[in-house]
Amino acid sequence: MKYIVVTGGVISGLGKGITASSIGLLLKDRGYVVTSVKIDPYLNVDAGTMSPYEHGEVYVLRDGAETDLDLGNYERFLDIQLRAAHNITSGKVFQQVIQDERRGKYMGQTIQFVPHVTQTIQDMIHEAAHMPVGDSSLPQICIVELGGTVGDIESMHFLEALRQMKSKLPPENMCFLHVSLLLHGSDEKTKPTQHCVQTLRKLGIFPDVLVLRADVPITEKTRQKLHLHCQVPPTHIFTN
Repeated sequence: MKYIVVTGGVISGLGKGITASSIGLLLKDRGYVVTSVKIDPYLNVDAGTMSPYEHGEVYVLRDGAETDLDLGNYERFLDIQLRAAHNITSGKVFQQVIQDERRGKYMGQTIQFVPHVTQTIQDMIHEAAHMPVGDSSLPQICIVELGGTVGDIESMHFLEALRQMKSKLPPENMCFLHVSLLLHGSDEKTKPTQHCVQTLRKLGIFPDVLVLRADVPITEKTRQKLHLHCQVPPTHIFTN
């Protein structure tokens, strides 16, 4: 199994879900079996009780799970059927950890974010990634989208879990793709992207690919500047 992790910086609502879905479609067209997982850092167990004015319309999966609309994009772009397990929230993670503790799974250990919460997150991602999503073929690539914005306190335990996953897997089995906003009309239009990538790097995550949301194509000068400050190869920096 290979993983592509999609994170976002500067502002929320950048289009990470469409970016993740589009990458999945490109890979599917190359002949791979692709699945998707959406991580939502909020403490709600699911999106069913949340206001659509704040979070957007709820998308209901075939098994009745009430989820983020991004899972609808995944299903339509990839022509797959996802389940409740493909939407991971902080509420689900903490609920699972507490249930495990009450059942005595941890045998008297002091329950902590590391390793208990982060390991539960990794287990949930692994379980969802290996579920069939169409015919009987098992997925070969899992695209994991982390909701929210890099730097939010709500997503720190997920970033740490993903960093641990990266350290356990062969280097070629996990790729980090960061979606960021490129401000137009400013001399320092790359600075917000520089800062959010620096935040990721401080957390031990080094993006392999940058996808920049912009209203104009970036210049070669801007590409080289981002390459210098973010340590991402120029050929891995794209304008969307």
